[in-house]
Formats: sequence, C-alpha cells, structure tokens
Amino acid sequence: MNRAVILLGSNLGDLSQNLLKAISLISEQSGKIGKTSLIYETEPWGENDQPVYYNQVVELYTSLSAMVLMLNLLNHEKKIGRVRTQKWAPRIIDLDILYFNDEVINDAKLIIPHPHLHERRFTLVPLSEIFPDMIHPLLKKKNKDLLATLKDNLRVKALFSETSVKS
Repeated sequence: MNRAVILLGSNLGDLSQNLLKAISLISEQSGKIGKTSLIYETEPWGENDQPVYYNQVVELYTSLSAMVLMLNLLNHEKKIGRVRTQKWAPRIIDLDILYFNDEVINDAKLIIPHPHLHERRFTLVPLSEIFPDMIHPLLKKKNKDLLATLKDNLRVKALFSETSVKS
C-alpha cells in the first residue's frame, strides 16, 4: 500500500463544499483517507489579485502508482468543475501530491515531492499540523523545520476541521 500526502485548495464557489467533494471523490475512487488537517483560510500565492483560498492536507492510502493517482486527481478536479485557464488563476479545486511514500519522481508530467512545497506557508502549515516530523526526501529536513525557516509570510488562518464542515 502506498501513502500519498495531498494538498487541496479552493477559492471559487462554496470553498468548504469543494474540499468535501474532493475528499469524497478521492476516498471513493483513489484509496482510503487517513489523517486530515484543519481547513485553513490562506492568502493567494503567486498571483495575489484573487479571492482567499481554503487549503487542507490529507493523507491517502492507495494501491495506485503516483502517476495513476495524479491522473485520478486531475479527473476529480474536472468532475468538481475545474477548468484550467492560466497558471495560478482562481480555481474551484486544486489537488496536488506533496509526497508519495519517500519517493523522488522527476518526470515531465509529475514532480514529487511537490517542487514548491518548502516555499509555501499555505502548504507547510497544514502539512506540519499532521506530519511535523515527516522528512522531505530531497531536502532531508522535517516539515516543521521547513516551516520554521520559511520566508513566505502570507496569512494562514485555521478555520475548522473537515468533519465540522459536515454538521
């Protein structure tokens, strides 16, 4: 069984429902959800003239390979309504594989660990919440240490857990 760590993000429509739909599709079609972080409201990164995001990190146990999982995640994005227009544009849902086991993958279609993971507060805060001691396979540093030395100071505010959204 493989273990993937996935970042979910949304800044269009009903943000909490978009995350719930994504988690539902992932658990129905890609594997079993393990740990989930709180949901965080975050300032946009890359292109800041857009609405705030909701971000969440989830752990997934899957029999799929990293490449097949990525294809599944792209399909889940489409089902939820994502249309890709330009890099860093607002989006109804974004699903990124941060880690896949301890693997390092550098393919034209997939890079793992995620190449910007260590640069983004909106990724490292929820990631460090549930996996503070997980070690980045290239940088050889724990997630909590990457967060402690991060230069990105964009606002990341904890809102609620995925389960509280359902009630």
